[in-house]
Order: sequence, then structure tokens, then C-alpha cells
Amino acid sequence: MPPIPSSLHIFHPCLNHYLKPNFFSLSYFSISAPKFPLSSQLIPINPRTLSSVANALSPSENGSGGGGDRSSALAGPPVLENSVQKIDVNPPKGTRDFPPEEMRLRNWLFHNFREVSRLTGFEEVDYPVLESEALFIRKAGEEIRDQLYCFEDRGNRRVALRPELTPSLARLVIQKGKSLSLPLKWFAIGQCWRYERMTRGRRREHYQWNMDIIGVPEVTAEAELISSIVTFFKKIGISASDVGFKVNSRKVLQEILRSYSISENLFAKVCVIIDKIEKIPIDEIKKELKSVGMPQEAVNELLEVLSVKSLSELEEILGGAGEAIAELKQLFSLAEKFGYSEWIQFDASVVRGLAYYTGIVFEGFDRAGKLRAICGGGRYDRLLSTFGGDDLPACGFGFGDAVIIELLKEKGILPELVPQIENIVCALDHDLQGAAATVATMLREKGQSVDLVLESKPLKWVFKRAARINAQRLILVGNTEWKKGMVSVKILSSGEQSEIKLDELE
Repeated sequence: MPPIPSSLHIFHPCLNHYLKPNFFSLSYFSISAPKFPLSSQLIPINPRTLSSVANALSPSENGSGGGGDRSSALAGPPVLENSVQKIDVNPPKGTRDFPPEEMRLRNWLFHNFREVSRLTGFEEVDYPVLESEALFIRKAGEEIRDQLYCFEDRGNRRVALRPELTPSLARLVIQKGKSLSLPLKWFAIGQCWRYERMTRGRRREHYQWNMDIIGVPEVTAEAELISSIVTFFKKIGISASDVGFKVNSRKVLQEILRSYSISENLFAKVCVIIDKIEKIPIDEIKKELKSVGMPQEAVNELLEVLSVKSLSELEEILGGAGEAIAELKQLFSLAEKFGYSEWIQFDASVVRGLAYYTGIVFEGFDRAGKLRAICGGGRYDRLLSTFGGDDLPACGFGFGDAVIIELLKEKGILPELVPQIENIVCALDHDLQGAAATVATMLREKGQSVDLVLESKPLKWVFKRAARINAQRLILVGNTEWKKGMVSVKILSSGEQSEIKLDELE
């Protein structure tokens, strides 16, 4: 068999400028010699053939493209039909597609997030999904450290997909500096990524609603945030019998550690261990606490405090003079004024796993106990200095989209959302497609939604289409009516039909 010619030569010379040499290996084409013996003659390639192959493989044709790129450039090497293998059509593990019915639900949820934020005077912000890896790596023992989707970019910079929004908020506040007018009341709805074990309501990619208040040292800020979440629950049909909030203060833990002269450096590690208290046996909790350097007496007292479920009981153990007790009492008093006392309860075991919380922390939970935490947050007064900024009093919460959908399913109150189209416009003759487009454009300019039938279809098909998209009116463009400057309009809910002049169509 004569030598196989360089694969570089089987492409049209005009393409050589655009294609990198390392693309031209025969192994790339997955052509096996026994099945496809190469001729000793070079195969003449017509540029039109290459263009056809490129079109056949282009993202817009095979459904794998993004951003609607319709470039005629060669999308990939010509691949023989028998060598093409089907790709896995499922999204990556832990992620989701949003077909129209799921997108309607997501839009409904986000609308309610935004509406509650508007009602409480918060302004919307957003940040890059891709951030510096260093932004998310803080104190030792933080749970988020091993859950990053991180990599090195082409500029040799360590970057990560954001696992949460609060560090990005802190970065932006530091960047803006003294130009900001305090207090800030900001909210964001952003996509987040965490590589972790998946459970019901927990995904590796999710959307999160955050509300944050910067510049208010008083407990009124935490009370406002919890009030906002309660308002959201009420708007979507969730009551205090379905959901509650466990409330605690990390200052309780700090007071215990100080009483045993335990280093502040252990604080974050102890918080991460306590955050597992409902996930692993209590003996394992004891072992982990001892392993980080806590003496047995401190472990015993800490576990005693963690079992406390009322403020009065906590006060008996710690005394009433501490800052933690005073702040918690104030929060419960404010809850009465806001009108959500029945929603909240004290629980000393709630500390939240993230290292940056410094004071009151809270967690929304499903009272039926079937789901993981619905939302959570607290005070983080010393976060900005972690990134080299000047600390400001701050608190906020994160609320994921996946768990609340599971809760709505569980309660049987997931909304039924259907498409809402005001008009469907159809030409009764192929020659009237342009006229139908004119009608559609006129209505769209008046702010009405229009589904324009783009092909010649029988009326039976058009009526089925109108029912599927929940159209309110059917507008038919026929020869006789169009010559008179009119269209036929049918109200689909009542069946009422009339002819209307084009300039009177509203």
C-alpha cells in the first residue's frame, strides 16, 4: 500500500489558513483502515462539498449550538456517516434544562422574588458567574472549600464558578468604597454552582435569591430580612404551619469557647462540626470536637447548650447579661411587631456552616421534616476585612430555587402555568402571508403579543395551535376581507366573530 498522503492536502487550500495543523490527524476522523481503505490517488474535494458538510455539521442545524451562531465557517471536520456517534442528550449531572413549561415556573418564582424585594425597598444587582477562586477560599474548615468548580484560565489565573453570592457582594462593596450611600438594601437572583452530593432539593447548579442589608448594626436588619421571606411564603401560599425559622446567635458559641479559654481560631472549625449535628451521630460530633482541640468539659457544656430550645432555658445556663441573649430577645420582640412570631423559634444548634457569620443566624425549615433547609442567613459584620476592606455591619440570606419547588409539590400547590398569547394571526391564502405579517406587526407595536402562523396550515391545525398556546383571539386574513381593508376576528372564549377594519383593530 502506498504511503498515506498528509491529511492536510485533502482540504481545499483556502481552508488551510483557518484550520490549525493539530486538527489534521487521521485519528480525528475515526476512520478505520479496513472499512475505509484510502486510494493511492488524492481525493479531489470540491469547495461546495466542504461547504455542504460544514452546513450539515453547523450548531444551528444539529441543535448543539449556542447563541444562534449562523456563521458559514467550517464547524468541524467532515465525518463519515457511519462514524458519527450520538451524544448524551441529558444535561450534566446536577444541572437542568428549562423547556417552556419549566421556564414559566422559573419566571413565576423569580417574579415573586423580585416583587417581595420591591415591596421592601431593595434594589437589584448582579455579579459575574465566574470569579477569582481566592474570593471563595477563606478560613480553614469552611465547607465550601471542597465544593468549588474551579480551574485555571488561559491567563494562568485561578477562577471558579460562584458557589454563592455573598462574597461577590462584598467584593463590589469594597470596590465602590466611599461612593456608596449607606445603608445598602440590595438583592440578587443568580446562578450558583457547587460540586456536592445531591439530595432532594439540592443540585450542583441552582439559582439563589439573596437579600442583603449593609450598614445597619441593629437587629432590626435581621428582623426585616425574615419578614421579607415570610412575605414571600404568604404570597405563594405557604403558611406558618408548613414552614418555620430556627433562630440562634453565634455569639452563644463564642461565649462558651471564651469561658474555657479556647482560641478564637477554633471558632470556624467548631461551627462547621456543629452544622452537621442533624446529619451524623452525636458520638461522631463529640469525636470531631475533641479532635480540633476542645476539652471534654467544654464539649459536654456545648452539647448541653445545643439541645436548648427556648431562650429562657438558655438564659438559665449562660445568664442574662450576655450580648447574644439581649440580641435574641430583641429579635423575638420585633417579630411580634412585624407579625410573624408564630413563624420563628429558638434553636441553639443552628450555627450555619459558612465561616463568615458573626451574630444572629437563621434557617427556614419544612415542619414536616421531609426537606433540607429551605433558606438561611445571618449577620456577617467582619466579612469585608477578609478581603482587605474596611468592615461594615451586614446581614443577609440566601434562598435556593430547587427546595421551594419541592415544597410546593409536596403541598400540592404548585401553580399551573400556561402560555398566555393575546392573538394568533393566520393568512387564509399563501399570497396573504405578507398581509398577515403587517397585521402582526401593527398589533405588536401596540404592545400585544402575537403568534404569527408562518406556514400555510389548515384551519383545524390553527385552532389546535390557538388552544395549545391559550390564545384569546384568532385573526384571519382572507382575500375578500383584506380587499376591503378588514380582517376577521374571532374571540376564542365565546366564539363571537366579526369583521374589523384594520385601522380599528386594537
